[in-house]
Amino acid sequence: MVELSKYLYCIIPCCENRTFDVNVIGNEGGVVHTVCHQGLAAVVSDSPATQYESTRQNMMAHERVLETVMRETTLLPVRFGTVTDSASSVKNIKKLLESRFEEFEELLREMEGKVELGLKAFWCNEKTVYEEIVAEDAAIRRLRDSLSGKPPEATHFDRVRLGEMVKEALNRKRAKEAARILLPLRQLPHSIRENDVFGDRMVVNAAFLVDRSKEPEFDRAVSKLDEQFGGRVALKYIGSAPPYNFVNIVVNWEELS
Repeated sequence: MVELSKYLYCIIPCCENRTFDVNVIGNEGGVVHTVCHQGLAAVVSDSPATQYESTRQNMMAHERVLETVMRETTLLPVRFGTVTDSASSVKNIKKLLESRFEEFEELLREMEGKVELGLKAFWCNEKTVYEEIVAEDAAIRRLRDSLSGKPPEATHFDRVRLGEMVKEALNRKRAKEAARILLPLRQLPHSIRENDVFGDRMVVNAAFLVDRSKEPEFDRAVSKLDEQFGGRVALKYIGSAPPYNFVNIVVNWEELS
């Protein structure tokens, strides 16, 4: 019988073979189960040796498995799309757990009793923000006024320069506003990851590694921010997720062969 490849979801502390009641990725059938070695386990499911596209369906299936496992134990997320070679998949997983045993043990200790919380903040009204930039920056105001009534083809380079100046001022304003939003949250988590922002409206895109016991306190702090910035900034708060931003296990199977 040909041994199937395994799709890896996460690493957990586990000494026994067990299963989890959640659908596998890719509608391949089978069950989510563990491959154990020396007190560690990879949470896996049978899979063809294929590359999984980053579709919403596949990403959600991967996340659902991690969220299910997280309800029961500490975990280390494995990068989306990690599949063993078709030959000796169980053997290679055990080699992985053995070769990186100390790394995984240390990370599991660091993640124990913690959850990832996420916060995104968006300006509610871009027009208001741009009006503030013009009001606050005399150089921008002068250049804008000097272009009034002139044909675009005759002022192309000045208009490009104006756009650059506005963009720079927008970034400075975003940085100041982000600092004000994050300040009351910085004392609560173990770690903060400030990720890139996208588009002109996003002000904050941050993840926080927080003790489960402090999650209610963090919730209250975010609620206060919502009261403080409501009407100017819209907050999107994401709670109790696996530590995607703080652990991302990448596997190179060639190194194990």
